[in-house]
Amino acid sequence: MAEVALRLVEDSDLDTLFEQMRDPESVRMAAFISRDPDDREAFDTHMAKLRSSPDIILRAVTGEGRFLGTVGSFVVEGDTEVTYWIDRSAWGQGIASQALALLLDIVEVRPLYARAAGDNLGSLRVLEKAGFTIIGTENAYASARDTEIEETILRLS
Repeated sequence: MAEVALRLVEDSDLDTLFEQMRDPESVRMAAFISRDPDDREAFDTHMAKLRSSPDIILRAVTGEGRFLGTVGSFVVEGDTEVTYWIDRSAWGQGIASQALALLLDIVEVRPLYARAAGDNLGSLRVLEKAGFTIIGTENAYASARDTEIEETILRLS
């Protein structure tokens, strides 16, 4: 298993991240993404906002010196949520679990929340392994699938 580290997201990461976030299977599994993953201008605008906001923690995930994705936290309606995006080539290798554990050392707010498509079993496994428990579900529109799907809501106390 690769040793995972977190660092600030650098300009040089953005081209790779944009490509990762356009992968059709990754987009389908994430489900709740931007309306058009191929819109580079919207991506750049969104990333600039994320990287400059004092209320958002965003870190690059690296393994063996290679950029593998991002992990972060943000506040929505008063609740702090976590999120991550890991390159599909690194799925199933414990990368997301390690990255999330490192993020949980940085983010001291509790409770923390997370959301995942109900059928994204890999992501749900990562969250439960980190101590998150399922507290409910709701139907929500998933732009990546152009339909409503069940979204699982989790909490870490």
